[in-house]
This record gives sequence, C-alpha cells and structure tokens, in this order.
Amino acid sequence: MFKIATWNVNSLKVRLPHVLSWLEKEKADVLALQETKSIDENFPIDAIKEAGYQVSFTGQKTYNGVATISKHPIKTISKNIPNYNDPQQRVLAVNTANITILNVYVPNGSEVNSEKYKYKLEWFSKLHPFIKKLHDKNSRLIILGDFNIAPEDRDVHDPKEWEGSVLVSKSERDEFEKLLSNNMTDCFRIFNNDNGNFSWWDYRAASFRRDRGVRIDHILASKIMSELCKACYIDKNPRKLERPSDHTPVVSEFDI
Repeated sequence: MFKIATWNVNSLKVRLPHVLSWLEKEKADVLALQETKSIDENFPIDAIKEAGYQVSFTGQKTYNGVATISKHPIKTISKNIPNYNDPQQRVLAVNTANITILNVYVPNGSEVNSEKYKYKLEWFSKLHPFIKKLHDKNSRLIILGDFNIAPEDRDVHDPKEWEGSVLVSKSERDEFEKLLSNNMTDCFRIFNNDNGNFSWWDYRAASFRRDRGVRIDHILASKIMSELCKACYIDKNPRKLERPSDHTPVVSEFDI
C-alpha cells in the first residue's frame, strides 16, 4: 500500500523528533507538513534525508510554512499560488511517484467578516483555478493539509457551541464543497460516516482529554485516486505525546 499522510506540526523545530519517530514507525511514502514555522535556511533537511526521505519545503519566520516529505524522487511544481501575490507561505505543489501532491495550509480566518476572513475567501478564489490546472496536467491528484474548515456539523464536537464561528461558516463550507465539486473526494468519508472524528483539539480546557475537537485536516483525492483509496484514518497517538502539536496526522492508503 502507498501511504500518504498530512500533519500540522505547529513548529517543526519543536516537533521534529515526533515526525521522525512517526515516519520510522508508520513507513509513510509521503508526509505533508503544515505550520513548519521555519525559514528555509533553518529547515532540518539533513535529518530528514538521513531518515531516508527527500523533501521540498517553503517557509517563513514564526508563521505558516509547508513541507512535503517523500520516500520517492520529488519534483517541486510551485511554492505559491500562481498569479497571486501572497507573502504567506501556505502552498506547495510537488510531483512524486507520478502523483501531484498539493499541500495546503489554509488561512484560519480569525473571525467571520474580519479582514483575515476576507483574505481566506480571496485565497480560495485563487486556489480553485490552480487546482484545475494541476488536474489538467495530471489526473492523479491529491490535495491535503490543514484546511481550517470543518465541512459538516458532524465534524465538530458541539455544533451549537461553534455556531457563528470561523471553520464552520457557510461561506467557508461552500469553498470546501467547491473543492469536492471538481471531482475530488474526501477520503475519510469514503470509509467513515460517523460523528465525533476529529484531527484538532485546542490546548486549552483539556480539550483533547474531553474529546472536544474538530475535523479540519483533510486528504482529498481525484476520481482516479479515490478509486484506488483503500483506507483513511486519523492517528490520535501523536496527540498523546509530551509537547504535542494540537493537530494529529490523517493517513490515506492507496493500492498503487
């Protein structure tokens, strides 16, 4: 099985031991990271290569940053959304094992109708045509990362409590639906239709222990890839570690 995973590590400098340990145990073919929070000069490329992986990355100081790690030769396609002047490092498109992998760290949005929320919606308006171009070039497409959107009420621990907040607003969910309308499939929902499956838990108020989370980390597959998808699951174990990220990995397995 070809294993593809996504993980918002909330600082690769802090979480590098977790990442290397997880890779050694899980033997993932591809791991997409978000919120690396590292300038390129400080990226731990040697440690990743010593673990037997190749990597493409783009970062900035303190915030954002994405990296894609692969067991296979990796070719960088783009480190930004073409024709969109955005100083925030949130997008990385690569080709590996003849699969196009688009790694995204979607803006949070802060509060509904705030300037950051407007930026989030504008960002999506630029992302959609880029995805179409990627798919036109290679129908073996995976889009994955921290989308900062819980697509449905069943992806939130308490929909009433979250009502009116970012991550669950209608405009944000409409953007997620637009992604799916372009022949993309939410891999997790191929296999699991239950409520109460989360990938992020706030550090505050013992949210993880109380399982007060949301599902905002996703793996989307094009039609040809979704037909090859044999499993998709959330690995909660890294969230139990000492000094964990507030996110945990989401993993898909493909029969290729």
